[in-house]
Amino acid sequence: MDSKIVEVFLSVSQGYSPDRIVADPRLNANFLSECNRAGLALAKNALNKGLLNARKAGHLKGHKTSKRTSFKNEDDYLFAAEIAVRFLEKRDDVTLDDIICDPDQVKEFDKLASSLCPGYSLLQYRWAALNLRKSSKLKPELLSHVVRPVGVRLGPVSELVLSALPRTQGLYIFYGGGATLYVGEAGNLRLRLEKHLDHSDSKALARWFWEHGFSDVNLEIQELPETTTGKVRKALESELITSRHPLFNVQRPK
Repeated sequence: MDSKIVEVFLSVSQGYSPDRIVADPRLNANFLSECNRAGLALAKNALNKGLLNARKAGHLKGHKTSKRTSFKNEDDYLFAAEIAVRFLEKRDDVTLDDIICDPDQVKEFDKLASSLCPGYSLLQYRWAALNLRKSSKLKPELLSHVVRPVGVRLGPVSELVLSALPRTQGLYIFYGGGATLYVGEAGNLRLRLEKHLDHSDSKALARWFWEHGFSDVNLEIQELPETTTGKVRKALESELITSRHPLFNVQRPK
């Protein structure tokens, strides 16, 4: 089976890498079509993963990538790709490979990334996510894999209904201006977020909200299990501060 996938890849690659074939909507549609023509009766995500696994296993050593993929303005939307990946990782317990290889998952990634920073191609968002991993900027948040959220949501603050916010404990992250603004934890998410949106006790965050408003601010909420202790919440918050580099958290772990 692996050899057939490799054979199809070599016939359609046009000098591109396996990552590009999987991430590029047009090239991937052609690859999957040719796999079907070759009698590979597997799900689309399995065919894509088969190609990536063939590369990792060294089965493509004879293939030379003659066409490099890069985009000059990637820094403009890199942030959106990171938020979209990490959100889906948390919500669905998936990896970046799972997202890129699965047509349904990657469509949701595309929707999230483009809503956070519109105006770029689907390939650009996907390639930015792959480049984040290559540069070790998508390191796993290990503690959060031990304490799994029971609910994860992400959306514009301008569309937030305060009365619909959960009163349960959890974590929250404010995003805005192409950066992570603030990470926090709370025993009661609704009360804590109401305070932030009325007049945050983080002076720097309150000033940012006053100067920029909420029109381009997004909020991610991670509800935690009832059994999570305050000490564990603090540890999870600390992990997020380390990985997300928020602008306005006063204390940063060393």
